[in-house]
Amino acid sequence: MARIKVFVIDDSALVRKVFQAMLEQDGSIEVIGVASDPIFAMGKMVEQWPDVVLLDVEMPRMDGITFLRKIMAERPTPVVICSTLTEAGAQTTMQALAAGAVSIIAKPKLGLKSFLEDGSGDVVQAVKAAARANLRNLATSQKAPLTVAPKLNADAMLPQASAAMKQTTEHIIAIGTSTGGTQALETVLTALPRMCPGIVIVQHMPEKFTASFAERLNQLCAIEVREARNNDRIVPGLALIAPGGRHLLVKRSGAQYYTEVKDGPLVSRHRPSVDVLFRSIAREAGANAVGIIMTGMGDDGAQGLWEMSQAGAHTIAQDEASCVVFGMPKEAIRRGGINEVIGLQQIPARIIELGRRTSLIGGF
Repeated sequence: MARIKVFVIDDSALVRKVFQAMLEQDGSIEVIGVASDPIFAMGKMVEQWPDVVLLDVEMPRMDGITFLRKIMAERPTPVVICSTLTEAGAQTTMQALAAGAVSIIAKPKLGLKSFLEDGSGDVVQAVKAAARANLRNLATSQKAPLTVAPKLNADAMLPQASAAMKQTTEHIIAIGTSTGGTQALETVLTALPRMCPGIVIVQHMPEKFTASFAERLNQLCAIEVREARNNDRIVPGLALIAPGGRHLLVKRSGAQYYTEVKDGPLVSRHRPSVDVLFRSIAREAGANAVGIIMTGMGDDGAQGLWEMSQAGAHTIAQDEASCVVFGMPKEAIRRGGINEVIGLQQIPARIIELGRRTSLIGGF
């Protein structure tokens, strides 16, 4: 009897190694290839197409849900999803099943190697069951062209959003501020511990001042603080400040978030603009973000924060009593895009609490 040909796609070298070893212990299974991301995998799979694909969902360049939809539309193949995002009832589980996954295996966030080794029987059985799956009806239903969900409105600085998986374990804290913001940012950032969610910041400040401002904060903070560069990955323990005179946006590649530093027109009379940052996050991160608007004059950021709230992000405004100028938070509150209004001293603790509640912070 021919062995079941399996292709493993996971960005963790450890996971790939353990999966390959455990599957090949069963004489009826042959691992014909492994890859760290779906784009690399597709190039290898066309040389020898597998009977079953074992697929993670959080990967660089293309997330697993997007890849799953692509396979089911072009060449339906049994896919077993194995991810930390697929606990029972999770949004990603529903997306994966709707896209055509045959079965779901939930990986724990901690103790991964021992889980993979102890749960090898479950993985092997899932692969064997998937190999027997009848995808004929699914193939017919999946061949219609994929549609992209409607996009949020945006100005000329914002690119089109991708039709990617909605949930990831990568999360972002976005902060916008202006007059009085340098002191407010110092209060918030110096109170955060080293392992906190990745942070992106727009502080209205002239060109050439932001680098020295970031350097000063970096000396005071447990986290790393620096001026943002194009294509910086947003990772825990790092705060990136928009360079003066340039816009800062967030983009997504697979399940990971990166910065985009761009020239462009003044937006809300500012460059960098809080609205540009917040609106890019609404489109690229949605509910995987927290938006915070602090002291400042005018209304920059109010529209972007409203769009973040509509996309599922948690939004916070600094209260009037602790603001140097209450203009920006006041306008954001007036437009209805705020989940809560709190004092400046409460913001760091709230970031930590939200991080723990939504697994933004691992081992915190």
